Amino acid sequence: MEHEVYVPFPVRTVRQALTEPERVARCVPGVQLDADAAPHRPEGRLRLRVGSSTITYRGALTVSGDPADRPGDDDPAAPDEAAPVTIEASGTETRGDGTVALTLTVRCAPASEPGPGTTLLCDGAVRSAGRLAAADEQSAATAGRRLLDRFAQNLASDLTDRPVDGAPDGEGPAAVPQSVFDTEVPPPSLDPSGGAEDDVSVVADPDEPVEAVADDVPEVASFDADADADADADAEEFDVAPAEAAHARRTMIGRSAEEVDHAPPRGRYAPVPAPEPGGSSVPLRWAAPAAAVVLASAVVVGRVLRRRR
Repeated sequence: MEHEVYVPFPVRTVRQALTEPERVARCVPGVQLDADAAPHRPEGRLRLRVGSSTITYRGALTVSGDPADRPGDDDPAAPDEAAPVTIEASGTETRGDGTVALTLTVRCAPASEPGPGTTLLCDGAVRSAGRLAAADEQSAATAGRRLLDRFAQNLASDLTDRPVDGAPDGEGPAAVPQSVFDTEVPPPSLDPSGGAEDDVSVVADPDEPVEAVADDVPEVASFDADADADADADAEEFDVAPAEAAHARRTMIGRSAEEVDHAPPRGRYAPVPAPEPGGSSVPLRWAAPAAAVVLASAVVVGRVLRRRR
């Protein structure tokens, strides 16, 4: 299987990070490392999702390709950026007798898209027996590509939080150019009847004193009995009609989220009012006696006509 992933860090930094077995194992998605494992050979559990099933393995991981391990290297501190890194992992199923062995060769190449960074050229081979071997090739390949994509994302986050030893100061992830479609759009106002001027009037100027802002805000009606009794007097004193004051408070404060969610639609989508419950019972109340009178009259007239005959 071959796959390419992108890491927004320089090639030298990424390759040095790939030579650290503990960092590589920590960035594998779904892994749970043992606390007492050796740093050069981390061990733990790995939950791998293939298709609609999840397989849990227990195994170990090793990394080879560190320049310090190559004999005859005069400067082991300066790694060869073009040299590949080989990652080997093996494990057994925690529930079953299945086994799996992975050999992954990773080469680092400079990348310019989607931004300056490193492209990891991954070439791997998997030997499995058990549940993974029973899965179809397409599901296994999809699971492998998804694992490598998430590994690259975790590696970038880990390099941001824990830079490699000897990394220059200020070195961080490369800035990826942002698309126009990724620009955040501010949410619309909750009040559909409120204009832009009402929204701007609510925002206070940070340079304006707090007292000046407080003077511009109209007083909200109190729920006290004394305040309710003096409501008319206050309206006359400030020469503001109660309806206009309520509209000003509503425009400035706005409607609550509950009121917006449960407010009925307006316009042509407004619900049709239900008929009054007592409106149709009035005609029926007089229809029954009238029908009884007509029927009785018909019976009486019929009997009179029979006697005359």
